Amino acid sequence: MRILLMGPPGAGKGTQAEMITGCCKISHITTGDIFREAIRAGAELGRQAKSYLDAGELVPDAVTVGIVRERLQAADCKSGFLLDGFPRTIPQAEALERLLDELSMKLDLVLNIKIAPSILVERLTGRRICRQCGTSYHLVFNPPKQEGICDRCGGELYQRSDDTLETVGDRMRVYANKTAPLLEFYRQRGLLREVDGEAGINAVGDAILEVLRSLDR
Repeated sequence: MRILLMGPPGAGKGTQAEMITGCCKISHITTGDIFREAIRAGAELGRQAKSYLDAGELVPDAVTVGIVRERLQAADCKSGFLLDGFPRTIPQAEALERLLDELSMKLDLVLNIKIAPSILVERLTGRRICRQCGTSYHLVFNPPKQEGICDRCGGELYQRSDDTLETVGDRMRVYANKTAPLLEFYRQRGLLREVDGEAGINAVGDAILEVLRSLDR
């Protein structure tokens, strides 16, 4: 199964992506993880990506499309994948269509997690990330057992520069202006299904599983 996961920053895509990939036995492809690894490694791509991510902006298409092309050609994508973080604009979606056609692939589902902007701001500004393993926490909804320390590996928790109140506002505007129109793009292609992201984690997961089951009927 080939799935595109959509939703604004803070919608809980990471948590649900883990559930989906485990259930469907497919690979999780996220440009965000690739960019962060490049940043930690100090690569040129990482430096370029960091300047955009820190400002709450999108990484240029020329960089992103090349990364996705290479990743989709990996052996673990032959049985399917969950694409998360790309495409984010109509031109990127059109580029993805061309790329999938070249690779004799097609999307089976575009899944969007819906959530109100006011709730997103609360979620994002309270998020903390482990420097060592990347595990995500929230000061209100999913706090660590010990303040500032990762439950999983004992690493230090920090607030990403793109999770500050000012940058979150910028990210919301970028999403509304450039990414939200993708919903109509995929709705016209008959691929879009949506779930309510304001429910609890388990309830959202159950709704997603129901969507996945409906594809097999």
